[in-house]
Amino acid sequence: MAIEQDILIAAEPVQTQVVQLANTNSSYLDFSTSVNNIQINKTKPQWHNYFLCGLKGIQEHFGLNNPTGMNCLLDGTIPPSSGLSSSSALVCCAGLVTLRANGKTLSKVELAEICTKSERYIGTEGGGMDQSISFLAEEGTAKLIEFNPLRATDVRLPSGAAFVIANSCVEMNKAATSHYNIRVMECRLATKLLSKSKGLDWKKMLRLHDVQTKLGVSLEEMLTIVEEVLHPEPYSTEEICKCLGISLEELHSQILSQNIQDVSTFKLYQRAKHVYSEAARVLEFQKICSKAPANALQLLGELMNQSHISCREMYECSCPELDRLVDICLQFGAIGSRLTGAGWGGCTVSMVPTDKLSMFLKNVKKSYYQTDGQRLAGENNSLFATKPGRGALVFVEA
Repeated sequence: MAIEQDILIAAEPVQTQVVQLANTNSSYLDFSTSVNNIQINKTKPQWHNYFLCGLKGIQEHFGLNNPTGMNCLLDGTIPPSSGLSSSSALVCCAGLVTLRANGKTLSKVELAEICTKSERYIGTEGGGMDQSISFLAEEGTAKLIEFNPLRATDVRLPSGAAFVIANSCVEMNKAATSHYNIRVMECRLATKLLSKSKGLDWKKMLRLHDVQTKLGVSLEEMLTIVEEVLHPEPYSTEEICKCLGISLEELHSQILSQNIQDVSTFKLYQRAKHVYSEAARVLEFQKICSKAPANALQLLGELMNQSHISCREMYECSCPELDRLVDICLQFGAIGSRLTGAGWGGCTVSMVPTDKLSMFLKNVKKSYYQTDGQRLAGENNSLFATKPGRGALVFVEA
Protein backbone atom coordinates (compact mmCIF):
# COMPACT_ATOMS: atom_id res chain seq x y z
CA MET A 1 0.00 0.00 0.00
CA ALA A 2 1.04 3.63 -0.45
CA ILE A 3 1.47 5.51 2.81
CA GLU A 4 0.00 8.98 3.34
CA GLN A 5 3.41 10.71 3.39
CA ASP A 6 4.52 12.15 0.07
CA ILE A 7 6.96 14.05 -2.14
CA LEU A 8 5.73 17.37 -3.57
CA ILE A 9 7.21 19.35 -6.45
CA ALA A 10 6.02 22.85 -7.36
CA ALA A 11 6.99 23.32 -11.00
CA GLU A 12 7.04 26.27 -13.38
CA PRO A 13 7.74 25.68 -17.09
CA VAL A 14 10.18 28.27 -18.48
CA GLN A 15 11.32 29.38 -21.93
CA THR A 16 14.99 28.52 -21.35
CA GLN A 17 16.06 24.88 -21.69
CA VAL A 18 17.37 24.75 -18.15
CA VAL A 19 16.00 22.86 -15.17
CA GLN A 20 16.61 24.55 -11.82
CA LEU A 21 16.02 22.50 -8.69
CA ALA A 22 15.67 23.74 -5.12
CA ASN A 23 14.69 21.94 -1.93
CA THR A 24 12.88 23.28 1.13
CA ASN A 25 15.37 21.26 3.19
CA SER A 26 18.52 23.39 3.28
CA SER A 27 20.75 20.32 3.64
CA TYR A 28 19.99 19.51 -0.01
CA LEU A 29 21.86 21.95 -2.25
CA ASP A 30 20.31 23.73 -5.23
CA PHE A 31 21.12 22.33 -8.66
CA SER A 32 20.70 23.40 -12.27
CA THR A 33 21.54 21.84 -15.62
CA SER A 34 20.63 21.99 -19.29
CA VAL A 35 17.71 19.72 -20.13
CA ASN A 36 19.62 18.76 -23.28
CA ASN A 37 22.62 17.45 -21.34
CA ILE A 38 21.40 15.18 -18.56
CA GLN A 39 24.32 13.60 -16.70
CA ILE A 40 23.52 11.20 -13.84
CA ASN A 41 26.40 10.38 -11.51
CA LYS A 42 26.05 6.77 -10.34
CA THR A 43 29.02 7.02 -7.99
CA LYS A 44 27.51 9.81 -5.89
CA PRO A 45 23.71 9.47 -5.66
CA GLN A 46 22.76 13.01 -4.62
CA TRP A 47 19.10 14.02 -4.37
CA HIS A 48 18.93 15.84 -7.70
CA ASN A 49 20.09 12.73 -9.59
CA TYR A 50 16.80 11.01 -8.75
CA PHE A 51 14.92 13.93 -10.28
CA LEU A 52 17.11 13.66 -13.36
CA CYS A 53 16.23 9.95 -13.66
CA GLY A 54 12.53 10.75 -14.01
CA LEU A 55 13.27 13.67 -16.33
CA LYS A 56 15.50 11.58 -18.58
CA GLY A 57 13.04 8.68 -18.67
CA ILE A 58 10.25 10.87 -20.07
CA GLN A 59 12.59 12.64 -22.50
CA GLU A 60 13.85 9.37 -23.94
CA HIS A 61 10.40 7.77 -24.11
CA PHE A 62 9.06 10.58 -26.29
CA GLY A 63 12.35 11.40 -28.01
CA LEU A 64 12.07 15.05 -26.95
CA ASN A 65 14.61 17.11 -28.89
CA ASN A 66 13.69 20.45 -27.34
CA PRO A 67 12.30 19.62 -23.89
CA THR A 68 10.78 22.33 -21.75
CA GLY A 69 12.92 23.88 -19.02
CA MET A 70 11.54 24.10 -15.48
CA ASN A 71 11.98 25.82 -12.16
CA CYS A 72 11.17 23.28 -9.44
CA LEU A 73 10.89 23.43 -5.67
CA LEU A 74 10.76 20.13 -3.81
CA ASP A 75 9.24 19.39 -0.41
CA GLY A 76 8.31 16.13 1.24
CA THR A 77 7.34 14.24 4.36
CA ILE A 78 8.92 10.86 3.55
CA PRO A 79 12.04 10.29 5.70
CA PRO A 80 15.01 9.82 3.32
CA SER A 81 16.96 6.53 3.20
CA SER A 82 14.37 4.95 5.47
CA GLY A 83 13.01 2.13 3.32
CA LEU A 84 9.85 4.10 2.51
CA SER A 85 10.77 4.62 -1.15
CA SER A 86 11.53 8.34 -0.98
CA SER A 87 13.94 7.99 -3.91
CA SER A 88 11.39 6.16 -6.08
CA ALA A 89 8.73 8.70 -5.10
CA LEU A 90 11.05 11.48 -6.27
CA VAL A 91 11.74 9.72 -9.58
CA CYS A 92 8.00 9.25 -10.14
CA CYS A 93 7.19 12.83 -9.18
CA ALA A 94 9.89 14.14 -11.52
CA GLY A 95 8.59 11.97 -14.35
CA LEU A 96 5.05 13.24 -13.83
CA VAL A 97 6.21 16.88 -13.67
CA THR A 98 8.25 16.48 -16.88
CA LEU A 99 5.32 14.81 -18.63
CA ARG A 100 2.98 17.66 -17.70
CA ALA A 101 5.45 20.45 -18.51
CA ASN A 102 5.97 19.05 -22.01
CA GLY A 103 2.26 18.63 -22.73
CA LYS A 104 2.41 14.83 -23.01
CA THR A 105 0.09 12.16 -21.62
CA LEU A 106 0.59 8.57 -20.49
CA SER A 107 -1.45 6.05 -18.54
CA LYS A 108 -0.53 5.35 -14.92
CA VAL A 109 0.76 1.92 -15.94
CA GLU A 110 2.99 3.42 -18.65
CA LEU A 111 4.32 6.02 -16.21
CA ALA A 112 5.13 3.35 -13.63
CA GLU A 113 6.98 1.24 -16.18
CA ILE A 114 9.00 4.21 -17.49
CA CYS A 115 9.95 5.38 -13.99
CA THR A 116 10.98 1.84 -13.03
CA LYS A 117 13.39 1.70 -15.95
CA SER A 118 14.65 5.25 -15.51
CA GLU A 119 15.55 4.81 -11.82
CA ARG A 120 18.12 2.29 -13.00
CA TYR A 121 20.08 5.19 -14.50
CA ILE A 122 21.41 5.75 -10.99
CA GLY A 123 22.60 2.16 -10.71
CA THR A 124 19.82 0.55 -8.65
CA GLU A 125 18.45 -2.69 -10.14
CA GLY A 126 14.92 -2.20 -8.81
CA GLY A 127 11.98 -4.37 -9.78
CA GLY A 128 9.18 -1.83 -10.08
CA MET A 129 7.03 -2.36 -6.99
CA ASP A 130 7.68 1.10 -5.52
CA GLN A 131 7.01 2.95 -8.76
CA SER A 132 3.88 0.91 -9.46
CA ILE A 133 2.22 1.66 -6.13
CA SER A 134 3.26 5.32 -6.43
CA PHE A 135 0.98 5.64 -9.46
CA LEU A 136 -1.62 2.89 -9.00
CA ALA A 137 -2.43 3.35 -5.30
CA GLU A 138 -5.96 4.30 -4.24
CA GLU A 139 -7.01 5.80 -0.94
CA GLY A 140 -8.40 3.30 1.54
CA THR A 141 -7.18 0.09 -0.08
CA ALA A 142 -3.97 -1.88 -0.38
CA LYS A 143 -3.00 -3.33 -3.76
CA LEU A 144 -1.73 -6.65 -5.03
CA ILE A 145 0.83 -5.62 -7.67
CA GLU A 146 1.58 -8.13 -10.43
CA PHE A 147 3.84 -7.81 -13.46
CA ASN A 148 4.02 -8.93 -17.09
CA PRO A 149 1.65 -7.22 -17.66
CA LEU A 150 1.63 -4.70 -14.83
CA ARG A 151 -1.70 -4.72 -12.99
CA ALA A 152 -3.07 -3.87 -9.55
CA THR A 153 -5.90 -5.57 -7.65
CA ASP A 154 -7.66 -4.05 -4.65
CA VAL A 155 -6.99 -5.72 -1.30
CA ARG A 156 -9.45 -4.57 1.35
CA LEU A 157 -7.72 -4.63 4.71
CA PRO A 158 -9.75 -5.79 7.73
CA SER A 159 -10.98 -3.21 10.21
CA GLY A 160 -9.80 -3.05 13.79
CA ALA A 161 -6.09 -2.45 13.18
CA ALA A 162 -3.77 0.36 12.16
CA PHE A 163 -0.44 0.18 10.36
CA VAL A 164 2.40 1.88 12.22
CA ILE A 165 5.68 2.92 10.61
CA ALA A 166 8.73 3.02 12.90
CA ASN A 167 12.08 4.28 11.65
CA SER A 168 15.13 2.43 12.96
CA CYS A 169 17.13 5.63 12.25
CA VAL A 170 19.71 3.55 10.39
CA GLU A 171 19.96 5.12 6.95
CA MET A 172 20.45 2.95 3.89
CA ASN A 173 20.80 4.38 0.39
CA LYS A 174 20.32 1.59 -2.17
CA ALA A 175 22.29 3.40 -4.85
CA ALA A 176 25.23 4.10 -2.53
CA THR A 177 25.83 0.49 -1.46
CA SER A 178 26.10 -2.88 -3.21
CA HIS A 179 23.86 -4.93 -0.87
CA TYR A 180 20.69 -4.46 -2.87
CA ASN A 181 22.22 -5.14 -6.28
CA ILE A 182 24.00 -8.24 -4.98
CA ARG A 183 20.64 -9.67 -3.89
CA VAL A 184 19.19 -8.92 -7.33
CA MET A 185 22.09 -10.74 -8.96
CA GLU A 186 21.86 -13.71 -6.57
CA CYS A 187 18.20 -14.10 -7.58
CA ARG A 188 19.18 -13.88 -11.25
CA LEU A 189 21.88 -16.51 -10.85
CA ALA A 190 19.47 -18.78 -8.96
CA THR A 191 17.02 -18.30 -11.83
CA LYS A 192 19.60 -19.45 -14.34
CA LEU A 193 20.70 -22.52 -12.36
CA LEU A 194 17.10 -23.59 -11.74
CA SER A 195 16.28 -23.05 -15.43
CA LYS A 196 19.30 -25.06 -16.58
CA SER A 197 18.41 -27.94 -14.27
CA LYS A 198 14.90 -28.12 -15.76
CA GLY A 199 16.00 -27.93 -19.39
CA LEU A 200 14.77 -24.37 -19.96
CA ASP A 201 16.54 -21.75 -22.08
CA TRP A 202 18.42 -20.36 -19.09
CA LYS A 203 20.14 -17.58 -21.04
CA LYS A 204 16.79 -15.84 -21.56
CA MET A 205 15.58 -16.27 -17.98
CA LEU A 206 16.07 -13.28 -15.67
CA ARG A 207 13.56 -13.62 -12.81
CA LEU A 208 12.62 -16.42 -10.46
CA HIS A 209 8.99 -15.84 -11.40
CA ASP A 210 9.89 -16.69 -15.01
CA VAL A 211 10.96 -20.20 -13.97
CA GLN A 212 7.67 -20.83 -12.19
CA THR A 213 5.70 -19.52 -15.18
CA LYS A 214 7.61 -21.63 -17.71
CA LEU A 215 7.26 -24.78 -15.62
CA GLY A 216 3.60 -24.08 -14.85
CA VAL A 217 3.91 -25.09 -11.21
CA SER A 218 2.79 -23.63 -7.88
CA LEU A 219 4.95 -21.64 -5.49
CA GLU A 220 4.96 -24.60 -3.12
CA GLU A 221 6.27 -26.82 -5.92
CA MET A 222 8.96 -24.25 -6.72
CA LEU A 223 10.12 -24.38 -3.11
CA THR A 224 10.50 -28.15 -3.47
CA ILE A 225 12.50 -27.67 -6.67
CA VAL A 226 14.77 -25.19 -4.88
CA GLU A 227 15.45 -27.82 -2.22
CA GLU A 228 16.25 -30.41 -4.90
CA VAL A 229 18.45 -28.28 -7.16
CA LEU A 230 20.28 -25.72 -5.03
CA HIS A 231 22.50 -26.29 -1.99
CA PRO A 232 22.59 -24.04 1.11
CA GLU A 233 26.35 -23.48 0.92
CA PRO A 234 27.47 -20.35 -0.96
CA TYR A 235 28.30 -20.80 -4.63
CA SER A 236 31.66 -19.62 -5.93
CA THR A 237 31.88 -17.99 -9.34
CA GLU A 238 33.78 -21.08 -10.51
CA GLU A 239 30.97 -23.41 -9.43
CA ILE A 240 28.36 -21.21 -11.11
CA CYS A 241 30.36 -21.33 -14.34
CA LYS A 242 30.60 -25.12 -14.10
CA CYS A 243 26.84 -25.46 -13.53
CA LEU A 244 26.04 -23.25 -16.52
CA GLY A 245 28.82 -24.51 -18.77
CA ILE A 246 30.34 -21.08 -19.34
CA SER A 247 33.70 -19.45 -18.76
CA LEU A 248 34.51 -17.01 -15.98
CA GLU A 249 34.91 -14.31 -18.61
CA GLU A 250 31.41 -15.02 -19.96
CA LEU A 251 29.95 -14.85 -16.45
CA HIS A 252 31.48 -11.44 -15.84
CA SER A 253 30.71 -9.97 -19.25
CA GLN A 254 27.25 -11.43 -19.90
CA ILE A 255 25.59 -11.93 -16.51
CA LEU A 256 27.17 -10.05 -13.61
CA SER A 257 26.40 -6.33 -13.49
CA GLN A 258 29.27 -3.85 -13.51
CA ASN A 259 28.99 -2.86 -9.86
CA ILE A 260 29.38 -6.39 -8.44
CA GLN A 261 32.26 -7.71 -10.54
CA ASP A 262 34.39 -8.18 -7.41
CA VAL A 263 31.88 -10.40 -5.58
CA SER A 264 33.18 -13.98 -5.47
CA THR A 265 30.46 -15.95 -3.63
CA PHE A 266 26.66 -15.96 -3.88
CA LYS A 267 23.91 -17.48 -1.72
CA LEU A 268 21.44 -18.80 -4.27
CA TYR A 269 19.44 -21.30 -2.21
CA GLN A 270 18.57 -18.79 0.51
CA ARG A 271 17.56 -16.02 -1.90
CA ALA A 272 15.37 -18.26 -4.04
CA LYS A 273 13.71 -19.79 -1.00
CA HIS A 274 12.94 -16.32 0.38
CA VAL A 275 11.49 -15.03 -2.89
CA TYR A 276 9.16 -17.98 -3.47
CA SER A 277 8.03 -18.19 0.16
CA GLU A 278 7.46 -14.43 0.28
CA ALA A 279 5.36 -14.60 -2.88
CA ALA A 280 3.30 -17.37 -1.27
CA ARG A 281 2.79 -15.21 1.83
CA VAL A 282 1.60 -12.29 -0.32
CA LEU A 283 -1.05 -14.46 -1.99
CA GLU A 284 -2.08 -15.90 1.37
CA PHE A 285 -2.38 -12.34 2.75
CA GLN A 286 -4.71 -11.42 -0.12
CA LYS A 287 -6.75 -14.60 0.39
CA ILE A 288 -7.25 -13.89 4.09
CA CYS A 289 -8.31 -10.30 3.37
CA SER A 290 -10.80 -11.55 0.79
CA LYS A 291 -12.36 -14.24 2.99
CA ALA A 292 -12.19 -12.09 6.16
CA PRO A 293 -12.37 -14.87 8.78
CA ALA A 294 -12.95 -13.93 12.41
CA ASN A 295 -9.25 -14.34 13.22
CA ALA A 296 -8.05 -12.46 10.11
CA LEU A 297 -5.87 -10.01 12.04
CA GLN A 298 -4.03 -12.79 13.85
CA LEU A 299 -3.46 -14.69 10.60
CA LEU A 300 -2.17 -11.59 8.81
CA GLY A 301 0.08 -10.74 11.74
CA GLU A 302 1.64 -14.19 11.64
CA LEU A 303 2.40 -13.77 7.93
CA MET A 304 4.14 -10.47 8.68
CA ASN A 305 6.21 -12.13 11.41
CA GLN A 306 7.18 -14.98 9.09
CA SER A 307 8.17 -12.44 6.47
CA HIS A 308 10.55 -10.66 8.82
CA ILE A 309 12.17 -13.93 9.88
CA SER A 310 12.74 -14.80 6.23
CA CYS A 311 14.11 -11.32 5.47
CA ARG A 312 16.49 -11.68 8.40
CA GLU A 313 17.62 -15.27 7.91
CA MET A 314 17.18 -16.11 4.22
CA TYR A 315 17.49 -12.81 2.37
CA GLU A 316 19.74 -11.32 5.07
CA CYS A 317 18.54 -7.77 4.52
CA SER A 318 17.79 -6.86 8.13
CA CYS A 319 20.12 -5.30 10.71
CA PRO A 320 20.36 -5.42 14.54
CA GLU A 321 18.42 -2.17 14.95
CA LEU A 322 15.54 -3.38 12.77
CA ASP A 323 15.41 -6.69 14.63
CA ARG A 324 15.39 -4.85 17.95
CA LEU A 325 12.60 -2.54 16.77
CA VAL A 326 10.49 -5.48 15.55
CA ASP A 327 10.91 -7.18 18.93
CA ILE A 328 9.87 -3.99 20.76
CA CYS A 329 6.80 -3.56 18.55
CA LEU A 330 5.69 -7.15 19.16
CA GLN A 331 6.37 -6.78 22.88
CA PHE A 332 4.04 -3.79 23.15
CA GLY A 333 1.06 -5.17 21.30
CA ALA A 334 1.71 -5.38 17.56
CA ILE A 335 -0.02 -8.39 16.02
CA GLY A 336 2.65 -8.54 13.32
CA SER A 337 5.81 -6.59 12.54
CA ARG A 338 8.45 -6.68 9.82
CA LEU A 339 11.00 -4.55 8.04
CA THR A 340 9.75 -2.68 5.00
CA GLY A 341 11.60 -1.50 1.93
CA ALA A 342 15.00 -2.70 0.80
CA GLY A 343 16.26 -3.36 4.33
CA TRP A 344 19.70 -2.98 5.98
CA GLY A 345 18.15 -0.06 7.84
CA GLY A 346 15.09 2.08 7.37
CA CYS A 347 11.68 1.26 8.80
CA THR A 348 9.47 -1.42 10.20
CA VAL A 349 5.74 -1.70 9.58
CA SER A 350 3.55 -3.11 12.35
CA MET A 351 -0.11 -4.04 12.49
CA VAL A 352 -1.55 -2.78 15.78
CA PRO A 353 -5.08 -3.18 17.18
CA THR A 354 -6.81 0.19 17.01
CA ASP A 355 -7.75 0.13 20.69
CA LYS A 356 -4.08 -0.37 21.66
CA LEU A 357 -2.61 2.23 19.28
CA SER A 358 -2.14 5.11 21.71
CA MET A 359 -0.39 3.01 24.35
CA PHE A 360 1.64 1.22 21.66
CA LEU A 361 3.04 4.50 20.32
CA LYS A 362 3.87 5.70 23.82
CA ASN A 363 5.71 2.51 24.77
CA VAL A 364 7.69 2.22 21.52
CA LYS A 365 8.79 5.85 21.85
CA LYS A 366 9.99 5.21 25.37
CA SER A 367 11.74 1.91 24.63
CA TYR A 368 13.43 2.69 21.32
CA TYR A 369 13.65 6.43 20.73
CA GLN A 370 14.01 7.97 24.17
CA THR A 371 16.95 5.73 25.06
CA ASP A 372 19.14 7.22 22.31
CA GLY A 373 19.92 10.90 21.74
CA GLN A 374 20.13 10.65 17.97
CA ARG A 375 16.86 8.75 17.69
CA LEU A 376 15.19 11.13 20.13
CA ALA A 377 16.06 14.11 17.91
CA GLY A 378 14.01 12.71 15.03
CA GLU A 379 11.32 11.08 17.14
CA ASN A 380 8.39 13.12 15.81
CA ASN A 381 8.99 12.02 12.21
CA SER A 382 10.08 8.48 13.03
CA LEU A 383 6.96 6.86 14.48
CA PHE A 384 3.48 7.30 13.05
CA ALA A 385 0.30 5.46 12.15
CA THR A 386 -0.78 5.55 8.52
CA LYS A 387 -3.58 4.40 6.24
CA PRO A 388 -3.51 3.38 2.57
CA GLY A 389 -2.98 6.62 0.65
CA ARG A 390 -3.66 7.61 -2.94
CA GLY A 391 -1.19 7.59 -5.81
CA ALA A 392 0.45 10.48 -7.64
CA LEU A 393 -1.64 13.54 -8.51
CA VAL A 394 -1.20 16.80 -10.43
CA PHE A 395 -2.56 20.01 -8.91
CA VAL A 396 -2.94 22.84 -11.42
CA GLU A 397 -3.08 26.49 -10.37
CA ALA A 398 -6.54 27.90 -11.03
